[in-house]
Amino acid sequence: MTTAVTQEVFGATFTGEEVSRFTLTNGNVELSVISWGATITSVKVGGVDVVLGFDSMAGYTSSPPCGKNPYMGAVVGRVANRIAEGKFKLDGKEYQLAKNNGPNSLHGGLVGLDKVLWSATVDQEGGTVTFSHFSKDGDEGYPGDVLYNVQYSLDSEGAVKINFTAMVSAPTPINLANHVYFNLAGHQTGAAGLNDHVMRMSANCFTPVSDKLIPTGSVASVAGTVFDLRTPTRLGDVLDKCPGGANNGFDHNFALAATEGDLNFACRVEHPVSGRWLECFTNQPGVQFYTGNFIPADDSLTGKEGAKYRKHGGFCLETQKFPDSINQPNFPSCVVRPGDRYLHTVVYKFGC
Repeated sequence: MTTAVTQEVFGATFTGEEVSRFTLTNGNVELSVISWGATITSVKVGGVDVVLGFDSMAGYTSSPPCGKNPYMGAVVGRVANRIAEGKFKLDGKEYQLAKNNGPNSLHGGLVGLDKVLWSATVDQEGGTVTFSHFSKDGDEGYPGDVLYNVQYSLDSEGAVKINFTAMVSAPTPINLANHVYFNLAGHQTGAAGLNDHVMRMSANCFTPVSDKLIPTGSVASVAGTVFDLRTPTRLGDVLDKCPGGANNGFDHNFALAATEGDLNFACRVEHPVSGRWLECFTNQPGVQFYTGNFIPADDSLTGKEGAKYRKHGGFCLETQKFPDSINQPNFPSCVVRPGDRYLHTVVYKFGC
């Protein structure tokens, strides 16, 4: 079965530039993405929307009354996750980045890839949408020009595939991720829906973090810890045992057990009540499992159809190199050099 792709106007940027929405449909799954931030706005499985998001550009640009957008569905980078103290040294030179997470740089800085308008190309025959963006040398403090391409596709077996590629003019760290929030019970069901999810993660190790959520540099066994998700684990049974105080939950990088293939199994998440499930595959060495710990606990974040999104209202599976790897020599390198090509694939396969 071929994938149908449609295009419509979603809204406009602050400067009046048109933002387009593209909808890919194949069988039981429908994927919608917009050109602002190359963002996933919706994934419908059997007609049920399992992705948190917004109805308009007001939400994606953090405009009142929607509340602050916590990177819903967006491509984040130049470097996803946190860089300690917003600085790094590369080839003997130190670079200072924009700090937007206390003392650290998070998800690319003040104006990361989630806050720009990408150009889009549709391949109707191939059933794909490809977003492109050019980032100049010095952007948010990073060295080198970068040309990014992010391609979305959907196959007849319910698999949403994202291919990230990048080419550079100078050595620079690149570690992209998609920050889509899932809730297989339905985007509006909140923590009650999330609690009933069952996670099985194919990871024997994780990267412990400081109280600032910066990796310590070690890679530790999950055995005997709350991070041991190697057997099916109901999230509602373990979330209250996770660290983080008022922001407790999972916000940790798991070192995947299999990394040798072109695409390796990362995890399976099930929602037994509805029968919906999600499997994640990637060619990256890690996945950040995040359970929406920093989504406000109050009613300040209003999403699609007026839904109130609160803490633990959804989860992210951000496939990636390990966080802060530019400052951790024992982690897989995230440096891309001229002549190299950054290649990152993730597949989110849905069923019910």
